Amino acid sequence: MLKLNNYYNMDCMEGMSQFPDGYFELAIADPQYGIGESGSKNGTRSKLARAKNYIDYHGNDDSPPDPEYFKELARVSKNQIMWGANHYISRNPVDSPCWIVWDKDNGASDFADCELAWTSFSTAVRMFRFRWNGMLQGDMKNKECRIHPNQKPIPLYEWLLTNYAKPGDKILDTHVGSASSLIACHRLGFDYVGFEIDGHYYKLGNNRLQAERSQMTIFDLGIER
Repeated sequence: MLKLNNYYNMDCMEGMSQFPDGYFELAIADPQYGIGESGSKNGTRSKLARAKNYIDYHGNDDSPPDPEYFKELARVSKNQIMWGANHYISRNPVDSPCWIVWDKDNGASDFADCELAWTSFSTAVRMFRFRWNGMLQGDMKNKECRIHPNQKPIPLYEWLLTNYAKPGDKILDTHVGSASSLIACHRLGFDYVGFEIDGHYYKLGNNRLQAERSQMTIFDLGIER
């Protein structure tokens, strides 16, 4: 079995196969949506705001994961939060009253006002508001470097973990990308496992995660930089 608190450059299906049933208390995943928005097309998505282009990632967002992915995810995790499920819900046809709405506070933009996540929880719909509009972010004092076309802010994952995970829970992310989810786990003290199949974005995300872990270690030791 793979070790906890590690980030692996591998296919998540291969990775999940190494864990027993129900090993993770919560999976938070942001898989490909199947809408064809690969990294190199990012700059053409908006006519009102100038967007940054990125390197294409594995699969180029041609299709969402196969139904087998959702079965395997449900096998290894007791609960799930799936970003972008409004694009591929037919592949995971399980009803849920608890969808999460991330209000991106975009203002006058032709990007989506919100993003939606399906969950396996039985509670009510909840909303998190955090600006994520190009150079404008909800926490400008701690502005995040954008390294991935589908990157989500660390505070979003911190909010998810605070509201949907319990102390001691083990967290799985099958499509890590920028590593925002793993950084949030590290900050809040959750054990985690993450997978990213794309070598380029794995390297960028891992560098970001290791920089965070090194920073926390320095602070924990009381060493001034």
